[in-house]
Amino acid sequence: MNTNRRNFIKTATLASFGALILPNSLFANLAQIKTDKKVRVGFIGVGLRGQEHVKLLAKRDDVEIIAFADPNKIMLAASQKILAANNKAAAKEFSNGEYDYRNLLQLKNIDAVVIATPWEWHLTQGVEAMKAKKIVGMEVAGAIKLQDCWEFVKAYEETKIPIFMMENVCYRRDIMAVLNMVRKGLFGELVHGRGGYQHDLRGVLFNDGVTPYNSGVEFGEKGFSEAKWRTEHYVKRNGELYPTHGLGPIAMTMNINRGNRLTRLSSFSSKSVGLHKYIVEHAKGGENHPNAKVKFNQGDIVTTQIACENGETILLTHDTSLQRPYDLGFRVQGTEGLWQDFGWGEFNQGNIYFEKIMNHTHKWDNTEKWLKEYDHPMWKKYESMAIGAGHGGMDFFVMNTFIECIKRNIEFPMDVYDLATWYSITPLSEESIVKGGQIIDIPDFTKGQWKNRKPVFAMTDEL
Repeated sequence: MNTNRRNFIKTATLASFGALILPNSLFANLAQIKTDKKVRVGFIGVGLRGQEHVKLLAKRDDVEIIAFADPNKIMLAASQKILAANNKAAAKEFSNGEYDYRNLLQLKNIDAVVIATPWEWHLTQGVEAMKAKKIVGMEVAGAIKLQDCWEFVKAYEETKIPIFMMENVCYRRDIMAVLNMVRKGLFGELVHGRGGYQHDLRGVLFNDGVTPYNSGVEFGEKGFSEAKWRTEHYVKRNGELYPTHGLGPIAMTMNINRGNRLTRLSSFSSKSVGLHKYIVEHAKGGENHPNAKVKFNQGDIVTTQIACENGETILLTHDTSLQRPYDLGFRVQGTEGLWQDFGWGEFNQGNIYFEKIMNHTHKWDNTEKWLKEYDHPMWKKYESMAIGAGHGGMDFFVMNTFIECIKRNIEFPMDVYDLATWYSITPLSEESIVKGGQIIDIPDFTKGQWKNRKPVFAMTDEL
């Protein structure tokens, strides 16, 4: 480490968080699950995403997978094969229609449920799970209505059953290294952040009804997996449909809901041409295909500007209907530094800049060197265990945090207030777009608690 860098870190105004700061208790009115017993889990939704979680938990000796609820017999069979491949007992199945998950929730031998279902089911299933005294791990989405966000908060505050927001991108290795640098003061005072969901989903939104990914142009009842339900949102809605991948990591760097909060937003949408073009040009589509007549309401590019209580700004971009490489477009910018990424978030991708420490101006530095030097202790500790897990290892950290917090009685680092806040961006952005980009207030779902709540995400080398 050169002298300039050493002196800068020594005099940084933002103090590094101590490695021994521990979060609060996870359970208020719920008996603690002892660490000498297994966490007993049920799954609501075992489609392609749910199966990734099944794979991870099936490898653990401290987890017992009790039951699956899903009306799709093909997905249930695939999930049972995962258990068998890991020498685990078959799970009890609940497949008698869309509401059979309610019978799963009545099982006395389940401590927690993982919910990985279509977005429109998240509220109903999440609230009913909390009322059934099942700890919840909730997959990411955006709310259908703003009131849904308040319903999540109400259910938690009435039952005190915790819900974990399973935003895996918060655990991306380069993002956690940048978070580590932010907390050590290298970026100075934060000013601006960017992120988004910039991912060509045309092959997910359409298929041939049998296999996903560029296999056709069908959706709805004729589609397979996400094409059965996700594409309908693009037909009927227009907004920031999937905010948490871009917002979550930036929210962690800016301590949103824990000393800071989101206050208002403004959204704009481009025209919608990408999905129609995809259908017309696809080998299984064409101008005469019925779906070529469908009008898609969702704009190809939606941008959302967000203001924060402490003066920072955030820019989110939703870009999933056009040809493009995957890139979540992160940017963290402060008075002393700047980082922006592209691609999958490997150490050798992106750009980084610290004018004072580098002792030069207008020139990016070796990003890999910096990210490796400030690799987060969690990644250093669990790297070997994360190998092979979905999304470059991020999924391991999500499920490990979920289980370990339950076992150790430690509060979840992404809780119901984060879920409500991040989910709310979707309906609020829709409202803003309809009103021509009008500025819309973002509710304070913590009801003022954000002023005193302390950051807990990745505050140790374990959780």
